[in-house]
Amino acid sequence: MHRRRRTAFLLSAALVTAAPLLTACGSDAHPGAAAVVGDDRITVSQLENRVNEVRTAQRAATKGEAQYEQAIAKSGGLARDTLHGMVLDRVLHRAAQDADVTVTRKEIQQARAGLEEQAGGAKAFEVTWLQRYGVPPERIDDNLRVQIEAQKLAARLGADTSQPAFWKSLSEASKKLGVDVNPRYGTWDVEKSSRVDAKLPWLREVTQTESQQPA
Repeated sequence: MHRRRRTAFLLSAALVTAAPLLTACGSDAHPGAAAVVGDDRITVSQLENRVNEVRTAQRAATKGEAQYEQAIAKSGGLARDTLHGMVLDRVLHRAAQDADVTVTRKEIQQARAGLEEQAGGAKAFEVTWLQRYGVPPERIDDNLRVQIEAQKLAARLGADTSQPAFWKSLSEASKKLGVDVNPRYGTWDVEKSSRVDAKLPWLREVTQTESQQPA
């Protein structure tokens, strides 16, 4: 895979999984739900299972209790961040559908093969994705689908994932879906879906890396 293309995937992954928790108003109208996105109900149990997947993967990837505790410390607020990702994935998918954007299994496999080669092997890639983005091995393909979907949606809009046109499409999708987040985990700000904070250190670092790659 082209180096610039691979770096773009890293930027998209950071954007989707490390963006600040966006804050329409949550309510107690859906007992047992962490969030409701359109007709899709994300239960507290489903959220907890996702968090446990990350913790289990972190335990397996670390040596000893001290390293595991360090991994936990670096991923504070995991439940809120995980829910943010689960909601944003659905909002992004709706925006992609509205733009007639689809992702094939072959595209996911090709993206993964390129990233594994860049990381130095499948295992190293899995560890990298876990440490950087909090994505456990069993969720990597789903996460890559999101990254490709984001890139293709941005391209369809004649923009990239840091530009207002991209985030405006997510804002419109949020309005159509009527996202409702349990106040325990925050709220969903439809308008902020149209914004990206370019001053975030991780965004600046990855953007600089991309600009240094040969064409």
